[in-house]
Amino acid sequence: MKSDSAGDDRVRGNGLRATVEDGGVALGVLDDLYSPEMVEIYGDLGFDFVWHDLEHAGPSPRDADALASLLRAADLAGTELLVRVPSPDPATIRKALDTGVRNLFVSHVESAEAVRRAVEAARFEYDGDPGKRGFANPRASRWGRTEDYVASEDRETMIGITVEEPSAVEEIEEILSVPELGFVFLGPLDLAVAMGHPGEPDHPEVEEAVGTVVSAAREADVAIGGLGFGEDDVVEKIDDGYQILHTGSTTGAAAGALESWPERFGDR
Repeated sequence: MKSDSAGDDRVRGNGLRATVEDGGVALGVLDDLYSPEMVEIYGDLGFDFVWHDLEHAGPSPRDADALASLLRAADLAGTELLVRVPSPDPATIRKALDTGVRNLFVSHVESAEAVRRAVEAARFEYDGDPGKRGFANPRASRWGRTEDYVASEDRETMIGITVEEPSAVEEIEEILSVPELGFVFLGPLDLAVAMGHPGEPDHPEVEEAVGTVVSAAREADVAIGGLGFGEDDVVEKIDDGYQILHTGSTTGAAAGALESWPERFGDR
């Protein structure tokens, strides 16, 4: 008979959070096909995380069945999911976490108060007071069979935010002081839109705003995440202190590998 390991904290560990807290660099891929098979492949290749962006596409962040399938693939392949939700809505955050997501970040935050509400929604105990996470027996607790569920969830869950609004840049020091904020993820593409420079993430005003956030995060000792635009850019960002880096996407990799084939061989 299979031994009962439901209470084993090792099973519920968070490799991405551990890498960040140890000062390491985590590399991941955006799976924009939302495929459990691709999650397995990326885990087998050795990537630290697979990013699923539920803001722009994919299943609803409240679709527990879809998230559970992706999470099972991550568990099997020994990688972590990094899930982005569209807004700092506490109910959405709680739903995603109850499904078993351990690394979650929220889009379009504009103030430290909004960040605090988001982080507080993810915790049973928060900043010396009761948190706002509801207690149930969902998949995250292995349906009530995980020992020390409250403590392990508060210890292992990591909540971050995307900085993509000018108001967030203006309030970045206050945002970074929010207790238990796990990381800030720079969103230069959306930030460029919000600053009136759509399609220009390299615009001087956008680059200045990104630099402001990076410097403040380093000073506050909060982990920095972002997009990597090729190998050289990834290396440069690692040298600049980034610890969570997207290195490409499923559809981008497929296009890069195959887009020349029809032209080269189509007439043969």
